[in-house]
Amino acid sequence: MTFALYHYLKVVKGFDLEVTGLDLKKEVIEECTQIARDLDYTDLTFRVGDVHDYTGETEVDLMVTLHACDVATDVALARAVDWNASVILSVPCCQKELNRQLDCSPLDVMLQHGLIKEKFASLATDSIRAELLTLVGYEAQLLEFIDLEHTPKNILIRAYKQNKRPTEEKIDRYIAFRDLLHARPFLETELSGRLGQISPKLVQ
Repeated sequence: MTFALYHYLKVVKGFDLEVTGLDLKKEVIEECTQIARDLDYTDLTFRVGDVHDYTGETEVDLMVTLHACDVATDVALARAVDWNASVILSVPCCQKELNRQLDCSPLDVMLQHGLIKEKFASLATDSIRAELLTLVGYEAQLLEFIDLEHTPKNILIRAYKQNKRPTEEKIDRYIAFRDLLHARPFLETELSGRLGQISPKLVQ
């Protein structure tokens, strides 16, 4: 995906840019680095590391993640916000955090079934993520980016920096949904500094 993104933006569209790919697997980074050299993609670099600890940038235009598992997606989203990314494109995977936290007796008719609980937790997690991005100044949407026949993890979080302050109604709506599920979202914790500046009600 990183190669395709670089090729489209740099080669096809002619943008002057630098792309950095991160992965925890050394062998993957070594292989990708060699391919980049073979293709003479001089502005495409790969590094071994976790986005949470990455210090190579202070500001980015675009953050892209694909199938980062569980709270790894939240870490990437929080870093994108920290770096004032103009655009965020994120495809989450394995949304386990909320599944462990769900405690809402009115929904027990659904949540008593493991399969349904897993699907509900995934949808609720990505809804919370999109709403939190909205609260910190992004216009966020949840889209289907590929047919289900290719992967069941086909939701894309697409967010554009807008710098709009949320209304009290929007803040209260998020809090009501979060508290209904007894959720303590990791992304909310990661964004607590910004959220606290927006409204003390958003800091648990």
